[in-house]
Amino acid sequence: MEQVKNNQSVVEIFMKGAKKGLNITFEQIAPAMILAYVLIVFLKTTGLMDIIATVLSPLMALFGLPGEASLVIIAAFFAKAAGAATGLMLYQEGILTQEQATILYPAVILMGTLVGHYARIVIVSGVSKKYYKLLLIIPLIDAALAMFVTRIILQISK
Repeated sequence: MEQVKNNQSVVEIFMKGAKKGLNITFEQIAPAMILAYVLIVFLKTTGLMDIIATVLSPLMALFGLPGEASLVIIAAFFAKAAGAATGLMLYQEGILTQEQATILYPAVILMGTLVGHYARIVIVSGVSKKYYKLLLIIPLIDAALAMFVTRIILQISK
């Protein structure tokens, strides 16, 4: 069997990688998906989902989305996996169409996990405080532009 660095076989390296992947799944992705599920259930049970949807409906309509789609953005703000899971749940419940989920996808990726990344990169690295707001707003603007572009592409391709 071919040997690589540190006299480890390809199989040993693969097993370490697989173990690392499982750890990421159980330590990061699964908790984010559970967070999304709990968030949706809580908001539905308390009636807050309807309030948020109504309040943010005009803003989300700019992207061709229902007000409930704002929950995907809110969840993604904390974790990409939570945003993706929220979008999936809303799609499965018939609240979002396939096209609307597609419009949301780039936003989830571009501004997902913003809170965590912002804290780890911007605050910890000692970036000047005068740039804090700018560095928080740029991913949100990117996400909005991506939703507009995705919506246009989907309309053109019909």
